[in-house]
Amino acid sequence: MCKTKKATDASEPRPVLSRTQRTRPSHSPGAQSSSLSHSAIPSSSNPTSDLYTSSLSYTKATSSGTGTSISSRTSLSSLRESLPENPHIYPISEIRAATNNFLAKRYSSSSSASTAACWRCNLRGRDTVVFQRKFRHKIQTSQLKERLSVICRSHHMSIIKLLGASVSGDHIYLVYEFVEGSNLVDCLRNPRNPSFTVLSNWMSRMQIATDLAHGIDYVHNKTGLNLSIVHNHIKSSSIIVTEPSFNAKICHFGTAQLCGETEEEVAVETDTSKRETEIEEITEEANTTSLRKLKRSDSGDRQFEGVRGYMSPEFRSSGVATQKSDVFSFGVVVLELFSGEEALKYRFDKKTGNFVRTSLMDTAEAATAEGSDGLRRWIDRRLNDSFPVDVAQKLIRLALDCVHVDPDKRPDMGRVAGKISKLYLESKKWSDNVNIPTGISVSLAPR
Repeated sequence: MCKTKKATDASEPRPVLSRTQRTRPSHSPGAQSSSLSHSAIPSSSNPTSDLYTSSLSYTKATSSGTGTSISSRTSLSSLRESLPENPHIYPISEIRAATNNFLAKRYSSSSSASTAACWRCNLRGRDTVVFQRKFRHKIQTSQLKERLSVICRSHHMSIIKLLGASVSGDHIYLVYEFVEGSNLVDCLRNPRNPSFTVLSNWMSRMQIATDLAHGIDYVHNKTGLNLSIVHNHIKSSSIIVTEPSFNAKICHFGTAQLCGETEEEVAVETDTSKRETEIEEITEEANTTSLRKLKRSDSGDRQFEGVRGYMSPEFRSSGVATQKSDVFSFGVVVLELFSGEEALKYRFDKKTGNFVRTSLMDTAEAATAEGSDGLRRWIDRRLNDSFPVDVAQKLIRLALDCVHVDPDKRPDMGRVAGKISKLYLESKKWSDNVNIPTGISVSLAPR
């Protein structure tokens, strides 16, 4: 469980020395004596100075006077940086000033396929990215603070930190920390050089799949909060790949809860917004005029945000985000990761003269039905056919289970993360056994 800032401050070692210990060091035969010092503060015989010095760091000294310094202060400061901060409620004036009244150049690298506008800016001395989103269900400021305090307690290495938010009218501005890297779309498909990818080996893609599985599993099952958290924005453009180890980080954590996209909010919104509109139709018959009342209920179209190819069938029909719809989106991302192709695309058929819809789910099912040969043709050719075929078969079958039409037949993310971790270990063993030849030169120049 993550500690709050007060708990972190309270956990710092603050030894209390007696008057005898402050004035006279104690020596015991055969044991090491411990003294309290700090490298930046000169030693002093003043008891107040000694007590202040003792609260900073511990130093173990040997009997000969030489000691090994333990950098407790450094470790505590790094621990504070890793722990989630208290959420900030930014005034909209501060957001406007940081984005030059929203006239600054928009930042598109982290979520190129998203409809949300975003800006990279500096807020309170931190490099951040601000996303503008529209409320699907408006929430009060007190409720916003409560949800922010709950969501910001979550902390995982595969999730980009949510620092705070700001509200203006029908829009909410979500402030995330800036993470240096590139989104998964650009890593897989470079428009300038389609034959090149930085994810040129099997282990780099297995690392991304493992990070994603554990990140979503944490969101669903391991936050330790009394709240059913749904991500609802899992797609390749919302995944940041960092160097040099090709770790993956998930964007837009907490957006569904703060914008009112979850199942509970939609249910409340539906109950309160249902209304019957009466239409009066006037019919003239001779000298009489009769009124007929026609009832029309729930005539407005339901609007929700989604990306083609990543939306589950039940989400497309209802617009309600659930954990099972997150599992579906994750399965699509895995298929996209190992094939290198788009989740959904259209190609022109010269024979019929129409555009034919091609889905990764259909091509993956056809490839697995053909066996190992079909799967090797389906896997991204830029991997140069260098991957464990048995692991690839298990992985693609797992991804197809995640995109099952029936949400009840999709596995839980805890089970998925466990299976992918096992496949990662098998891939690591395969990679260690494949020795890269040394002592030879490779020329890429034309002969």
